[in-house]
This record gives sequence, structure tokens and C-alpha cells, in this order.
Amino acid sequence: MKLSQLLNEVGKDDSGATAVEYGLIVSLIVIACISAMSSLADEKDGLWATVRDETSAVMK
Repeated sequence: MKLSQLLNEVGKDDSGATAVEYGLIVSLIVIACISAMSSLADEKDGLWATVRDETSAVMK
């Protein structure tokens, strides 16, 4: 097999493109999950701050 034939076959092979596409999809899903969890964590902190304040007010 000549080098030019080998390079042509490698150039026409697109099986790696599918793996790259799946990798990009997974990375977008991970980014969405991280941002959703981050916003939920902020809400949780606000909730516990409210509970702390209300409990302190009742205890006084």
C-alpha cells in the first residue's frame, strides 16, 4: 500500500468524528448540570439563612 493511498483512507475515515460529537454533547450536558446545581445551592443557602434568622428571632 502506498503512502498516498493510506493518507487518502485516513482522510476519508470519519469514525472519530462521531466520538467527538458525543464528547461535545456530554460536555454541554455536564455544563448544564453544574450550572443548575450551582443555582440550587445558592437557593439552599438562602433558605437556611432564613431558617436561622427566623429561629433566632423566636429564641430571643
